[in-house]
Amino acid sequence: MSHISWEDPFCGAGNNCFRIGTDAAGNAYIAVSGAEDQYVTDTVDALRALIRDIKAGKADHLL
Repeated sequence: MSHISWEDPFCGAGNNCFRIGTDAAGNAYIAVSGAEDQYVTDTVDALRALIRDIKAGKADHLL
């Protein structure tokens, strides 16, 4: 497994914190802060598309 460089946590109300990380092999990771050993992984391109879609409002129905 490659070394994951984690960003600072993104936190909502209370303790709902997520972390996003990447590695040198072009993989992206999303984990709950404090549980970084249990993550969802895909490519950096997939993460980029996810972020763009969220910013475009495609996940607003989840709010």
